[in-house]
Amino acid sequence: MRILMFSITPLFPDFDMGGAQKHLRRIALHMAESGHTVTLICTRRDDTRASFRWHPNAEVLPILRFKQPFPAPYDTGAHNLASIIQDVSEHLGRADVFYMHDGEFLFPFVYQHKPTVIGLRDNVYPETMQGMFHFSADRLIVVSEYTRQLVLCTAGRFYPELPDRVRVIGNSFELAHYKPTAPGRILDLIRQSDPSFDPARHTLLLHPHRPEPSKGLAESLAVLERLVHRYGCNNARLLVPRWLNADGDPGVRAFYEQAESEIAARGLTEHVLFHPWVPVDLVPEYYSLGAMTLALGHFVESFGNVSYESLACGTPAIRSRVSSDRDLLPDTLIDKVDYSDNDGAAAIAADIVRTGRRTSDNTLAALRDRFDVRRQLDAYADTITGARAAFALAFRALPLEDAQFRLPVWCYRSPTRGVYHDFRADYRRDPALLDLVDRHPMGFTFAQAQAAGTARDQVEGWYHDGYLVPSA
Repeated sequence: MRILMFSITPLFPDFDMGGAQKHLRRIALHMAESGHTVTLICTRRDDTRASFRWHPNAEVLPILRFKQPFPAPYDTGAHNLASIIQDVSEHLGRADVFYMHDGEFLFPFVYQHKPTVIGLRDNVYPETMQGMFHFSADRLIVVSEYTRQLVLCTAGRFYPELPDRVRVIGNSFELAHYKPTAPGRILDLIRQSDPSFDPARHTLLLHPHRPEPSKGLAESLAVLERLVHRYGCNNARLLVPRWLNADGDPGVRAFYEQAESEIAARGLTEHVLFHPWVPVDLVPEYYSLGAMTLALGHFVESFGNVSYESLACGTPAIRSRVSSDRDLLPDTLIDKVDYSDNDGAAAIAADIVRTGRRTSDNTLAALRDRFDVRRQLDAYADTITGARAAFALAFRALPLEDAQFRLPVWCYRSPTRGVYHDFRADYRRDPALLDLVDRHPMGFTFAQAQAAGTARDQVEGWYHDGYLVPSA
């Protein structure tokens, strides 16, 4: 079968810009190794103009003229959008099936005649969210139950047939690759930034994330500061990979300048080391270096890979209870804190340092059971090769007057802080809201709210702020 794959994010021979691209590489290789011919078209950057192959049957063509650098890839000229449509259309003409990674090709009229599968890889970026509402394909793959619920609470309100087209295929981890690994070439890479780097001299904390505030660097620094100044861990050092082509992106450059200013203000300059981005083959060595990995941001992950890859390599992870990561592993198998609980995270970090504990056998068993790579890849192959051309979904908007309201999946009830809202990254204490939700677990109407003493405009305010979603 001839498979065309689309990625709005640039692709590289040896690097992945994020977890979504890591899984795209794996899916493409699996299809290529199964005998299919795979063509991947992606955005071109100044440093990625030439085509290359991940496999003899998997060619990557960096030809699309979306705006670079990120964000706002559609902030480009109409002539570029026209050429993108032309390129996709011509490649589709030679393909049997279309797999769109991230759902960010926003021109459904181009592919509606072709068997198409869309993979929804995140819950945040505008192009992905628009793609969710533009969905017009045979299948929509989501990577967690959290994202499935998000789709049903949003786009699913308007398309009655959409739930039948959604399939959950969770991420997986190649445990033959992600395992405790003795450091070798990773030391050479880090020593490009600090020739004297010696892991034996430090307690290493890892922050292997993109340079976005929501990924939690400020929270990692807060934990580091407490670990050094409150718990006396004077040899603690935070490792932070520097983004690809960071100096060529004004926004990323400003992010690092601000971070370095904050590090100096906290008196942590000697405790933080920025180093080059880590290539795919060295990631297990990198995780294995750490005493712990920090994932304390508020980015609304559909499936955050970092924590689980770290655990597979033997290194404990401390992560915030945000979005899908509230449920992917139970609290007994991974260390979690409510978002912004830096004191709690620092206490866990100090305990990890004191005890020297590594990933438990129970956690490793759960990783093998829940995140099986063969199950993931077979599910993708089955979905992509079995795709059919699909009819467009019929739009329907039900009047709010007839709706019942309930808490959405992106709202989490913290035992001590109130209702946490994933997309606002804050907590709200509102006894009236929680009283109605508790009285009516299946949802409440305007009339039921009024009977409990809550006016209609208050319910509408909660709804417009995203604390309630309507259902029929």
